[in-house]
Amino acid sequence: MTKRRDYSCAEGCPVEATLDLLDGKWKGVILFHLKRDGTLRFNELGRRLRGITQRMLTKQLRELEEVGLVDRRVYAQVPPKVEYSLSDEGRSLGAVIDALAAWGEGRIARLAAAPKAA
Repeated sequence: MTKRRDYSCAEGCPVEATLDLLDGKWKGVILFHLKRDGTLRFNELGRRLRGITQRMLTKQLRELEEVGLVDRRVYAQVPPKVEYSLSDEGRSLGAVIDALAAWGEGRIARLAAAPKAA
């Protein structure tokens, strides 16, 4: 279980509180795909995240579930079926995820348009 941090310190704490949930390379990308594509199974998510290991995907999903951003639904069947979706709290990050995606698209375009250094 993750310890609850105290964010009642200074002016930058709300930003710290948000970034604390999205830290690392994969969490924001996982949230992006769940927002864009809706409910996904584990392997569907893994195919969308090139370069992530199954172990890392499992770890990141567990952490996102633990803080309440992702819902995990297990179906009692053989073979096992597990689906992941954004929780209500995760959906509340929609504007943040959209803003990050828009900024990233702009940055990619700016870098592509910039003259290459020799």
